[in-house]
Amino acid sequence: MTMNLEDDFRTTHEEQVLIKLPEGERDLMTGATQMLEKRREIIEVDKQLEAHREDSELKRKSLRQRRDEVLKREDKLKESLLNFDKFLKENEAKRSRGARKAENERRVALQKEAEIERLKAEIAALEEKKQKLQRRVERNSLYWNFLKQVLKTAKFEEVWELLGRVETLLINREQLQQRASEIQEQTDSQRGALQTYMDQQSCVLLQKNNLLSQLQTQLDQTCSEVLRWESKWAHIQSTAAKETLLLGQIKMVTLNLYQMTDGEIEGEEGVTVDDTETQLDKIQIFIQNHTDVMNDIKPPPSETSLD
Repeated sequence: MTMNLEDDFRTTHEEQVLIKLPEGERDLMTGATQMLEKRREIIEVDKQLEAHREDSELKRKSLRQRRDEVLKREDKLKESLLNFDKFLKENEAKRSRGARKAENERRVALQKEAEIERLKAEIAALEEKKQKLQRRVERNSLYWNFLKQVLKTAKFEEVWELLGRVETLLINREQLQQRASEIQEQTDSQRGALQTYMDQQSCVLLQKNNLLSQLQTQLDQTCSEVLRWESKWAHIQSTAAKETLLLGQIKMVTLNLYQMTDGEIEGEEGVTVDDTETQLDKIQIFIQNHTDVMNDIKPPPSETSLD
């Protein structure tokens, strides 16, 4: 049975080891590298096989112990049966002492047989229970190994210290969960308040947006009006510039005419350069005077016709 387990284990792990390297990479390896790789694989398989063998040896020891215990119980039972047979023989020898005594002995024997059967059944039940407990112990042994590993890792000397630490952590976790639940409730409450506030602000924002839309419409209208007035103002400025230029030209011409009439600029009897109206009045007077002179000098129309 041990050899079969070893063969199965070796075959399984050899297949797993062969799967580790892709076929293309094996072809690229040299002979020495392949030999080293195979040796490493064999060493790994031997280690795993040794571990499996040790595990199997432990199981065999456990089975031998159980078998020894069962054999001891069977020996005790056989001894009880032999004693019982001896007891029956003695009772048979004493049967001659009386039918009543024999009947009593027979009744006692029947009771003993019933007790033996009961004990046998109880032994069988206990044996079955023991086997179940043994299987349960074997299944749960990994937990015990894990617990010992945890003790070693956590640097605890006794299991009760570890359990106390675990219980403390569980209590802390429960408190943290309760605190988290309270915080979640507060968060939900604040989230509801925030949602209400956001709804209110959304309504306010909608009103502000409507107001902004109205103000934007008014602004657009105002901008349009400003453009229209700016256009008018530009036209006015353009017209004013032309009028100013024309006025300047008129003033210059008037000043020239005034100077041509020997008019004085500045002085006591003179006229200022910007006083165009006075210059025009003097020019008008000059023209009127010269017109009158010309009219006086000009001969009458009748005399001219006679000549």
